[in-house]
Amino acid sequence: MTRNMNSAQARVIDPILSQHARGYTNAGMIGHLILPYVDIAQRGGRVIRFNKDSFRRAATRRAPGAETTRVSFGYASDPIALIQDSLEGLVPAETAEEARQVPGIDLGRHAVETVQDIIALGREVEIADLVRDPSNYGTNTEAVAGTDKWTDEASNPKQQIDDAQGTIRRKIGRRANQLTLSADAFRAACDHPRIREQFKYTSADSITVEMLARYFNIERVIVGDAVVLDDDASDDAEARDVWGGDAILSYTPPTRNYMVPAFGYTYRLKGSPVVEQPYHERNRKSWVYPVTEDWQPVLAGAEGGYLLQGVVG
Repeated sequence: MTRNMNSAQARVIDPILSQHARGYTNAGMIGHLILPYVDIAQRGGRVIRFNKDSFRRAATRRAPGAETTRVSFGYASDPIALIQDSLEGLVPAETAEEARQVPGIDLGRHAVETVQDIIALGREVEIADLVRDPSNYGTNTEAVAGTDKWTDEASNPKQQIDDAQGTIRRKIGRRANQLTLSADAFRAACDHPRIREQFKYTSADSITVEMLARYFNIERVIVGDAVVLDDDASDDAEARDVWGGDAILSYTPPTRNYMVPAFGYTYRLKGSPVVEQPYHERNRKSWVYPVTEDWQPVLAGAEGGYLLQGVVG
């Protein structure tokens, strides 16, 4: 049974479980790291996009008595409408300590976390599909092929990353501060002869994301390990990698500022996710925990990113 919250139901929330839901994250998901959350007050509005007025050289010289030149820092904006995910978790009364009482907070947390994990996987897939789409990048993308693939010993991943960094810097005036690798791309980087040679005298048993960050001269490397099955897939089907075989460079500013060319954000309704007060469903002899999230991923400045498509595979 699935319900959408109406405005009256939205006011009847479980404050403890809602607070828990807002603090809960699935460590296996990285979508919120490449497109960080930004809470907004309404489900609809406009998204601020960075422009390049601050890069233009202005006539700042002024003669005595002359008017002072003025500049206007304009920006473009696009409409946004948040999407809503709503799902309910069931706690059978038989598993509760007393069937006539609302299950304890631990059972409620388990139900909420299970629902959030399902919603988070769907969000991970949508974000990955968005940032892995080469049509969103203009010229900031490259289809890696042949001996340039990281599984080929002749390839040079460091040179590819450096070249992509140069492209980003020339377009936004900053270097990317994050490299997102698929699980296969991470494994290929760790096994690459050039990279292993760099670290052959270290005491580490294996190459880590921190070591790769130093090697690529970037602040952070994150790895997408999530896998997903299609809705109609059988239980014995092999799941596919959400992040495929790609590598993505991106710039995310440490603070929110519309004058800074952020790669993108995940806009989320302030107060999300919301956990309604549980209700008892007699037919299922279960307590039901409805969870609702309103959100929307947006590439605010794709020039602040670079897609290396298919570095493996």
